[in-house]
Amino acid sequence: MRILVTGAAGFIGFHLVNYLIQRGDEVTGMDSINDYYDQNLKFSRLAQAGIQKDSIAYNTLVKSKTYQNYGFINLQLEDAENLNKLFSALQFDRVCNLAAQAGVRYSLTNPQAYINSNIIGFSNVLECCRHHEISHLAYASSSSVYGLNSKTPFSTSDNVDHPVSLYAASKKSNELMAHVYSHLFGIPSTGLRFFTVYGPWGRPDMALFLFTKAILEGKPIEVFNSGNMVRDFTYVDDIVEGVVRVIDNPPTPNSNWDSANPNPANSSAPYKVYNIGNNNPVRLMDFIEAIEQELGKKAEKQMMPIQPGDVTATYADVKDLVENLHYKPQTPIRDGIRNFISWYRKYYNV
Repeated sequence: MRILVTGAAGFIGFHLVNYLIQRGDEVTGMDSINDYYDQNLKFSRLAQAGIQKDSIAYNTLVKSKTYQNYGFINLQLEDAENLNKLFSALQFDRVCNLAAQAGVRYSLTNPQAYINSNIIGFSNVLECCRHHEISHLAYASSSSVYGLNSKTPFSTSDNVDHPVSLYAASKKSNELMAHVYSHLFGIPSTGLRFFTVYGPWGRPDMALFLFTKAILEGKPIEVFNSGNMVRDFTYVDDIVEGVVRVIDNPPTPNSNWDSANPNPANSSAPYKVYNIGNNNPVRLMDFIEAIEQELGKKAEKQMMPIQPGDVTATYADVKDLVENLHYKPQTPIRDGIRNFISWYRKYYNV
């Protein structure tokens, strides 16, 4: 298939692109390469797939030096005119939109970045899918949409009307916008609610990266809510396997959908939402202990109050993923941490 992956220089996008290339799809990666975190890490990810930093120029398609079936373009989602030209030129079959302004805490101080990328940018993607006959749009949502919901495990049939960060609100908006386009224009769309993704080539603003870096440097780690947090940490390879199965299986209208008792996870339109999580939440203090054991070094812990926009627990119900796509994430947390730390030591030579 001809597949567009936006956010291709990002953490999940990097791993997804490599998976699709290896199985033989014609892949185009797209990314704005913004400076939300270390751009050199993004360039290093791109280089793994044969896209060299010195060959990248805005709105210019670059062919991989390693893979004949991969090309990359530096482009912003907000650039509607050039995004439309890209769709016209390459005639994609399917789109996986992973490009977004990420991070809960950053949304407190830089809200406009979330409106530009996650709302305006996503609306441009939807318009392109509408006008260029895309057979399936898969897109990143987030476990953050569950917000104040305290019923666990989180189910896609739960109400998600109480987000606690602008990031979460933007992801809920994406799901609503996608449903409109599925309903009005028949575009099959699937939202992917990711649960605390971790692993090699991960983002520097996420817990595993921050903790590993600080412990190795002998600096204290900030432990929010005094460690009374639970996260459904999900290894990146498990996430990618789930994403690929979703891409390969466009949703169809649910003929039994009841408008008098609507299930928000599906519709009379070709629309679906899945949780992709490990279904095995881990206490933050146990997570830190596993990092300490792998590093052979204790962390100096600085206990902090909970941050605005954070939630105390995430826990994914993945029943639909198992029933519909015959898949459940299963990488043990210690294996995932070991793989990350091995990558970190090698990449940073520490």
